[in-house]
Amino acid sequence: MIEIRKPDEIYQVKGEIENGTFQGRWHFSFDRYRDERFMHFGTMRVFNDDTLSPGAIWPLHSHRNIEVVTYCAHGEFRHADQNGKDGILKKGWVQHTTVGRGMQHSEINNRQDIPMRFIQMWFFPVRTDLEPSVEQKPVELSERTNRILPLVAEDEPGTLPIHSPARVSSCFLQGEWSVQHQVRNNWGTYFYVVDGGPVLINGKPVLPFGAAKCISEERLIIKAKADAELLFVDVQLGKE
Repeated sequence: MIEIRKPDEIYQVKGEIENGTFQGRWHFSFDRYRDERFMHFGTMRVFNDDTLSPGAIWPLHSHRNIEVVTYCAHGEFRHADQNGKDGILKKGWVQHTTVGRGMQHSEINNRQDIPMRFIQMWFFPVRTDLEPSVEQKPVELSERTNRILPLVAEDEPGTLPIHSPARVSSCFLQGEWSVQHQVRNNWGTYFYVVDGGPVLINGKPVLPFGAAKCISEERLIIKAKADAELLFVDVQLGKE
């Protein structure tokens, strides 16, 4: 089953934050947004696509017992926590954070001249109160061009580790190219067109900023009608 989510069907929000503003597309219930149809997807609890104005800061705030994956879609993302500022991500780069027993962190647009767009995903951890940690991975465009590149996974060489049955992958798919994505048994895939497109997933069209929730599909065939930046989030499914 493939459920297509059109861009205008995904909750959109905007507001003021420190030094600027933000605009968001929140795919699952989060903060002021609540929709019983979209509470989570398997082990993934949150999928937020947020854009911060130049120099804007999402101030320090606390979390506990979540696994966080951050993907920079445009500009320069900077991570900060109670220990100070570090962790700049450029376009296509990824960061993983184990919040564990508790952490304060902040998201910052590192540039004063252009907006910064980042996609942040939260996952349920396999154990609670883990030791907090942050690590990141630079990714070149050539590494993900016309191939699906695993970025974060529970147990996969070359990826950032995560304490959750989940995997996040990226792909820059050129127009008229196609890729295939195998899905594990009892897992599902959340597919997102970060930019560009449209693309076809098993023959169904997905527009820019649109998504597809894929369940009980052993193989996904993705074809780009135009150049497209894509994210694949594979998660273990429970009772959906």
